[in-house]
Amino acid sequence: MNDTTDFAPQPVLESRTLRLRPIQPDDFEPLYAAASDPRVWEQHPSSDRYKRPQFQQWFTDAMASGSALIVIDRDTARVIGSSRYYEWDPTQQEVAIGYTFLAHDFWGGKTNAEMKRLMLDHAFQWAKRVWFHVAAGNTRSRKAMEKIGGVLSHRGIKTLNGTDHDYYFFRIDSQKAARKEN
Repeated sequence: MNDTTDFAPQPVLESRTLRLRPIQPDDFEPLYAAASDPRVWEQHPSSDRYKRPQFQQWFTDAMASGSALIVIDRDTARVIGSSRYYEWDPTQQEVAIGYTFLAHDFWGGKTNAEMKRLMLDHAFQWAKRVWFHVAAGNTRSRKAMEKIGGVLSHRGIKTLNGTDHDYYFFRIDSQKAARKEN
């Protein structure tokens, strides 16, 4: 495990089919192409994010976060989505992964699991636990969390843009941390 204070939130991560890299200002148009389908946001608290002005705000926030990544399909070089790390806590050695979306034609297969595996492997160099916050109404993301091994910890409130929302809190513990607890 690396020094717990120096978590690297914007790595370049690659697998055979995906490449994740830090988001850049000129990624707006290709990322918006992936995000402009209303189906991508229909179960999200910000269900109008497929609209250009709302997505522009999301993109501005993603750029400012210093931890957003874009997801690229290596076969086509197409930008297909985004995810990010947030809420890094060096004392607890915990981080969250979220703000994730994928273009509709990449749902239901191996893409989400592959992306999350890349991000989890990176996070576990520093973290003992990774959190995922899933809106209570987002059944698709809750099922996806279960598919990748997320354990439901609890239900609680998260505040987004000044509004409280009901969320499920899933976690995945590093194998090293899990062995120590057993």
